[in-house]
Amino acid sequence: MLHRIWLAFIVSAFLATCYQAFILGETQAFATSMDAVTSMARLSVDIAIGLIGLLAFWLGIFNVAERAGMIASVSRFIEPLLRRLMPDIPCGHPAIGSVTMNMSANVLGLDNAATPFGIKAMQDMQSLNNTPDTITNSQILFLVLNTSSVTLFPITVFLYRAEQGAASPTDVFIPILLATSASTLAGLLITCWVQKINIFQRTVMLYFVAAFALLAAIIAYFSSMAAQQMASSSSLIANALLFSFVVIVLLVAWRRSLNGYELFIEGAKRGFELAITLIPYLIAMLFAIGVLRASGILDYVAHFTAMAAQSVGIDARFTDALPNALMKPLSGSGSRALMIETMQHQGADSFAGRLASVLQGSTETTFYVLAVYLGAVGIKHSRYAVGCCLAADAAGITTAIIVSYWFFG
Repeated sequence: MLHRIWLAFIVSAFLATCYQAFILGETQAFATSMDAVTSMARLSVDIAIGLIGLLAFWLGIFNVAERAGMIASVSRFIEPLLRRLMPDIPCGHPAIGSVTMNMSANVLGLDNAATPFGIKAMQDMQSLNNTPDTITNSQILFLVLNTSSVTLFPITVFLYRAEQGAASPTDVFIPILLATSASTLAGLLITCWVQKINIFQRTVMLYFVAAFALLAAIIAYFSSMAAQQMASSSSLIANALLFSFVVIVLLVAWRRSLNGYELFIEGAKRGFELAITLIPYLIAMLFAIGVLRASGILDYVAHFTAMAAQSVGIDARFTDALPNALMKPLSGSGSRALMIETMQHQGADSFAGRLASVLQGSTETTFYVLAVYLGAVGIKHSRYAVGCCLAADAAGITTAIIVSYWFFG
């Protein structure tokens, strides 16, 4: 399915560019598209180079933690849930530990750690794959959880809102949590339905109740804080936990008479090699996204959606932030730029500015995640993974719009 979407992006962008050039008379339309191709090719290499250090560092730390037995210990807390949601992963398999670490990093909003852990999880699950070029059910569910993952601390959104002069930069905190939670829940339900997994099992429901209780407690705790205090506290907690994890891993390895330095180097080497293999996959996906954006298709979609909403008497204010919603699954940097642009033109405390902020924190960059994670293990056939991921995105976007009207309308 992914290759069909990739081709559809490119063909759609070409047709839109032809319309601009030959119907609207915009002579620079094709030049703009080719500039996008060049810039996306450069960006792909820049991303891969940027990932080298992160992958090398975190895979090095992960290797130490794994050899010291820490990952196996941590995985015991979530293994009962994963064994029911991902039944093709055997009890005690390393994939459970790496999935746990990835999900923990995502929840804390630690993108720099989540991606290496996620790639490690895909590799661990790939070791169980009897058809290496085709994605497994567990890998699909894992991707859906990644592209829709609940992020408790959307720190970057707060910072951008503060830069744009928002009176209360963190007033989007609860709406973001509601939107990203809806995205994750929808993605999980849809994927489990397709895979015929019974989520109403007692063990699964207990984990769900515990997760929602924790989410409610976190919302209650941070909602009582002032904006600046909330942003600084969330940043402190997330980064303190991450640094503490690194130190504890190295100390445990030392306590168990392991050579942490050599184990770290061994894992870091794999990170360097992996980053280089991602370049072709990134170029393929970012090239398609770049020409799609340059062609103006997203602007056309937003314009016609506004017209359709107005024709049936629906409040069309949400369409001012719709380009951000459409860009989010395609490009993280693109959606971030659109969010800032919306706040600059509409105001950070306008309905559109707040909605753009909620949309930015509601889901992940779906096609970037797919390109990186599938490329890391060489999977060519993604089956229904893209559909489930996009369904989760749709749920997150829809919820973001609804809760924004509820809180700020």
